Amino acid sequence: MYTETLTSRRSFLCLTGSLVAGAALPAIPHNVLAAGKKEEKESGVNPVEDLMREHGLLRRVLLIYEEAISRINGARKLPSGVIADSADIIRRFVENYHEKLEEDEIFPRFQKAGKLNDLVKVLLAQHQAGRRLTDSILKFSEPVALKAAEAKEDPSAAMQQMYGGTPFFGRFSLLRGKSPDTKKELASAMQQFIHMYRPHAAREDTVLFPVFRSIVTPREFDELGEKFEDKEHELFGKEGFEKMVESVGEIEKKLGVYDLSSFTPEA
Repeated sequence: MYTETLTSRRSFLCLTGSLVAGAALPAIPHNVLAAGKKEEKESGVNPVEDLMREHGLLRRVLLIYEEAISRINGARKLPSGVIADSADIIRRFVENYHEKLEEDEIFPRFQKAGKLNDLVKVLLAQHQAGRRLTDSILKFSEPVALKAAEAKEDPSAAMQQMYGGTPFFGRFSLLRGKSPDTKKELASAMQQFIHMYRPHAAREDTVLFPVFRSIVTPREFDELGEKFEDKEHELFGKEGFEKMVESVGEIEKKLGVYDLSSFTPEA
């Protein structure tokens, strides 16, 4: 009986204590709680993680380039615009945004700290080489350039498409012209891009980025994460990265390389 009474008193005191404590604390508005959750979610991606996930986007474009090269070499149909659209993503998102962040915010800090200087020098040189290759890919993937290449391969069909007929001069001038093989040049530029950027991104992910946190203060590291996110939103909108991923996915679907299971080897 005494034990039951003691237990009841303890339960009563715990209950009333909780109620009093709850009454003493001010109610937290719902919008404040929501803002806190939102801030926590947005601050979850640090600058290194941000750059590495963008490398994932780059690697998916490299896969698109590989499939395009295979189709060019095998004389198979290539959906219109897939190469130009992919190169445009490389130019706008990878070169003008991702690499610009590395050149403005990452590489200078390594140079100042006197660490990995040789690697940074090579990475910078490869950024410049990549932009030159993208210039070539954009140039050779223009509709006019590709139609001219098709006309050289099959004058009658291509000229009829371009001019609604086959002008008598078309069969001779295009066959005897000294213009470069556009498709061959295009495939070569994409292959060089792939050959360089696979080890480039891998070296940054496994050597450069893991060291980066050690050469900046925790506060500076966090501030860079916010700066990267603000820049992304400024250039591409609130969900810039997600929109780019969707765009890449649409190109993959056109080429039949979107389904991840298709890359699983058969048992």
